[in-house]
Amino acid sequence: MHAVDDRPPARVVTAEPYAPFPITADADRWGLQRTVVPTDVGPVVVHHRPGPAALLLLHGVAGSWTTWTPLLSAADGIDDRGLVLVDLPGWGASPAPLEPLGVDRAASVLTTVLDALAVPDVDVVGHSMGAFVGMHLAVVAPGRVRSVALVSGTTVATAGASRHPVRGLLTLPAFTLLRAGLAITGETARPLLRGLRTIGLLPVLAAPVFSHVRRLDPSVLEAFVDELRPAGFTGAARAAAAYDLDRWRGVTCQVTAIAGRDDVFARVSDLAALRGLLPDVRTVLLDDCGHFAHVEHPTAVARTLDLVRSARPS
Repeated sequence: MHAVDDRPPARVVTAEPYAPFPITADADRWGLQRTVVPTDVGPVVVHHRPGPAALLLLHGVAGSWTTWTPLLSAADGIDDRGLVLVDLPGWGASPAPLEPLGVDRAASVLTTVLDALAVPDVDVVGHSMGAFVGMHLAVVAPGRVRSVALVSGTTVATAGASRHPVRGLLTLPAFTLLRAGLAITGETARPLLRGLRTIGLLPVLAAPVFSHVRRLDPSVLEAFVDELRPAGFTGAARAAAAYDLDRWRGVTCQVTAIAGRDDVFARVSDLAALRGLLPDVRTVLLDDCGHFAHVEHPTAVARTLDLVRSARPS
């Protein structure tokens, strides 16, 4: 019987500027080396650096390794720790696999990457879909995972909305409608988004995802358009619908779940649901924050995860 933490989530009201850092592809700034790792689903692009207590950073469905650069900026490069930033198959610079990537194949890809880089174990930090994949990695390869941090993770409510889309119109309408729209438009959604960007309407479309879309550095919305993969999004939703979340009850490492109060792809109630599933979970709720906590409030995320030597969890 797992112990259940029934305490309310810690609430963090941050005074730091909203979304203070741009998204950048300047890997040299943090001493990252680009490597292409062969896997059983195709080549995977990884940006990494050696060092102790390595972090594995996993992006979401509208991201790549660059999604994490605001967090790296806030944490001043995360001291001298090892870093492994993966473009999951089908995202970023990694080509799409021949078949949709499920969580089992994704976890297999990650262990292949860690083996290729001679990294024995990692602290996993995952955003959105990456949080889901990170939890599954802790299920199937517990010896490789020291801890998991879910940053704006799509977890319990998303899995429920994926299984029951009609009900999802009530519980997670933005996620459910986006999934339906992308299923209809497919890859034509990407030139449509680029067209909206050209005529200045992209902030209107992206507004539900961020608490203050007009205060974002232009690089954030540029990345949002460039990195969104409709087929990957719908495939991830199907994988979440088929997944048995009870498998997470077997995760014994420390788990931290950070959520934004304004997140339209997850619900605040997910934090309580996670406390019911996991034996050792710490939950943090960020005010004034949407679905990209590590972009909107990267300093608060860095402090919560103790990613800076001088910082302590909020």
